[in-house]
Amino acid sequence: MVKLNRIYTRTGDDGTTGLAAGPRRAKSDLRVEAFGTVDEASACIGMARVHTAASHPEIDALLMRVQNDLFDLGADLATPEGARKPEHEPLRIVAAQVERLEREIDALNAGLSALSSFVLPGGTPAAAALHLARTVARRAERLMVALARTPGETVNAEALRYINRLSDLLFVAARALNDNGARDVLWVPGQNR
Repeated sequence: MVKLNRIYTRTGDDGTTGLAAGPRRAKSDLRVEAFGTVDEASACIGMARVHTAASHPEIDALLMRVQNDLFDLGADLATPEGARKPEHEPLRIVAAQVERLEREIDALNAGLSALSSFVLPGGTPAAAALHLARTVARRAERLMVALARTPGETVNAEALRYINRLSDLLFVAARALNDNGARDVLWVPGQNR
């Protein structure tokens, strides 16, 4: 279990941060950007949960599980494969977490109306917050893919699958929170020409 006695350590004052294993990295390092963006996605989900706790407890519970998974994902990214061995087995995203997301996507999508256009971010406050979380998750995915393609770096394949499914889950959850799609804001191509 994590125990934090002090919040500031001053060790990052030189522009570096410590990973779970391996040498310190610049705070602008691609790996640090990736797990920082995963954290940002979790924060956006937290904003959505402000609106779902009372009105949609089943979706709120799903989002809470996702936030916990995102901390797992951050830990996965903060422990590069092949770095010096940490004291404990590294925490990795596993296939079961991806499969759970797929089941949740299918369950939410089953109740949604068919789409005739792309959906613009908006609708209810919770849906708008999830659309923001979705775009941040996509940015995290782009960073993770770039990291995986960087010579000398590795990214867990299940972590990549997880972040890819997450943006799909956030999309269908946003639509579910928009009265199962009835309150979706649809794109009208060329409307303002």
